[in-house]
Amino acid sequence: MQAQVNEKPFVTPELTSWQGAEGRVVPSGRVILKGNVKVLGPVVDRFMEDYRALTGQELTIAKGKAKAGDFVFAVNKQVKGEETYNLQIGQQIHVEASALRGLAWGAQTLLQLTEQSADRSLPCGIAEDKPRYELRGFMLDCGRKYIPMAYLRNLVKVMSYYKMNTLQIHLNDNGFKKYFDEDWNKTQAAFRLECDTYPGLTAKDGSYTKAEFIALQQLADSCGVEIIPEIDVPAHSLAFTQYKPEIGSKEYGMDHLDLFNPETMKIVDGLFKEYLEGKNPVFRGKRVHIGTDEYSNAKKEVVEKFRAFTDHYIRLVESYGKQAVCWGALTHANGDTPVKSENVIMDIWYNGYANPVEMKKQGYKLVSIPDGYVYIVPAAGYYYDYLNCQYLYEHWSPAQVGGVKFEDDDPAIIGGMFAVWNDHAGNGITVKDIHHRVFPAMQTLAVKCWNANKVSLPYAEFNKRRTALSEAPTVNELGRYGKGRQEILAQAEVKPGSTLEIPEVGYGYTVKFDLTLNADAKKGDVLFESDHAKVYLADPQTGRLAFEREGYLNQFNYRVPKGEKVNLSFEGDNKATVLYVNGHHRETLGELTVYVVKPSDKVNFQVEKAYASTPVIYQPKDLMHYQRTLVFPLAKAGQFNGTITNLKVLNYREH
Repeated sequence: MQAQVNEKPFVTPELTSWQGAEGRVVPSGRVILKGNVKVLGPVVDRFMEDYRALTGQELTIAKGKAKAGDFVFAVNKQVKGEETYNLQIGQQIHVEASALRGLAWGAQTLLQLTEQSADRSLPCGIAEDKPRYELRGFMLDCGRKYIPMAYLRNLVKVMSYYKMNTLQIHLNDNGFKKYFDEDWNKTQAAFRLECDTYPGLTAKDGSYTKAEFIALQQLADSCGVEIIPEIDVPAHSLAFTQYKPEIGSKEYGMDHLDLFNPETMKIVDGLFKEYLEGKNPVFRGKRVHIGTDEYSNAKKEVVEKFRAFTDHYIRLVESYGKQAVCWGALTHANGDTPVKSENVIMDIWYNGYANPVEMKKQGYKLVSIPDGYVYIVPAAGYYYDYLNCQYLYEHWSPAQVGGVKFEDDDPAIIGGMFAVWNDHAGNGITVKDIHHRVFPAMQTLAVKCWNANKVSLPYAEFNKRRTALSEAPTVNELGRYGKGRQEILAQAEVKPGSTLEIPEVGYGYTVKFDLTLNADAKKGDVLFESDHAKVYLADPQTGRLAFEREGYLNQFNYRVPKGEKVNLSFEGDNKATVLYVNGHHRETLGELTVYVVKPSDKVNFQVEKAYASTPVIYQPKDLMHYQRTLVFPLAKAGQFNGTITNLKVLNYREH
């Protein structure tokens, strides 16, 4: 019987070419390096670490002639394109590329193939793989919500695994005044980076030191990912005007810098200088984003000032040897003052703010990030909560910029991105919730930015097969364990203070156990905790069963009685956290809709406080959808006077 020629194997993004051969090869456990070790070293080191994480097998670097089953990584300057790689799987497994990124993408393809193979074998065949677009990215709003550095480092690894090469970090922004008593001084605002030039500017609720931001960029470099730091001025700038009120606009709002105050540009110049000057600047990459988004265009003199401001910061960034990136706003701010366009990248997000056809004519290089397709605003009730991945997979490519469709090979469109905007500061959304939205979008946009519309699988098949892939070999932000519906942890007794086998379980879970208290619980007693969350036996405020994550405390209307065994069962998904007691539904903590009322609009219908609640008049558009989700923590059991027995953790909901 003749052996079958291997069909194109599934990886994300899809291989751009595949010539199948017969058979499969089992890796020997050896790695051979050919060429520049400085280029090969970071790639191979990460490949070996990731391979061990996926398989448990330690690879070793060997010298001499390659043997059967060896991995061979080679620098070959004949391979055209920084991100192109050639893959040949036969007697050995060869990856060739001219640069680090190409080698990194070849390594990721091998890892994705490996994790889909029970015996680690790889299908024989030849591939030449290269992206359709040079920039494939994601923008994350860290200004309105603090995103811990640990997550950013994991995010870089996830992006690398799916050959997404650009992470734009939005370092400052602010919430909406209407949620903060219409008071700019009370409104959430943050600049997330350590700052010596302006002591006190850095956010108090979470920030990055210069050292750890540099380390993030170094990690990203080794993974083939570029970090683009963004300082957003002259709008979205409340963090700066709260620090120095005299540079805030009295006419257009304190989230706008006053462009007519000479002090404004002096201060902003000083900010960029701190991160860009010197031989070893804080911003290490080749690109820096200057913002320039959504400023008022109410008057011609304002428009002209805004255009001059934009031009100034493009040239300032360039004076430090960087390429400037800005948001598209020059149709909205149409005027006479020239703004440099040569070698400037523009994020095109809304065609009313910047007409992409006109921006192309002016000479800008365009990144397609259309709000109506690729904006995620978690739980906001507008834009997308989760992207419509099926529509994007079947119909969109970076050539589609709002209502304008370019050709996929139009040189003006250098790539595409998607974004998460954390507009509703204080809405209970956690980093885990953000990641739950980001991951399916990341896998989908990876395909569309690498392959454009040249995909061979129908969406249903792609969607089924992508879910079998990990986030990255050393990343499990989703807390996924097991294949299919199964019990992933069982423990007869959990002793106070003991550690468990898994740190947390992600959405779509059941955690159940028997609990017996020997004495009344003390406020602050913890049942389970992890780096990201705590489940309280008795919360610090009321002594009720509760959970806390990222500063949000959510309480059940239940106190565990002492002296009797009770069975507690928690079920959770991306919408709610549910409590069952002794097999009966006790309470669901789901989304809360909170209405925003101006102090002047508040109405009291009570007569001498005769009633327990006060109806209010509200504007339905001014609301917030507060989330009460929980990725259940299991890293460690808390200290309390009692016993936990018959712990069972399921990777599905029982009810």
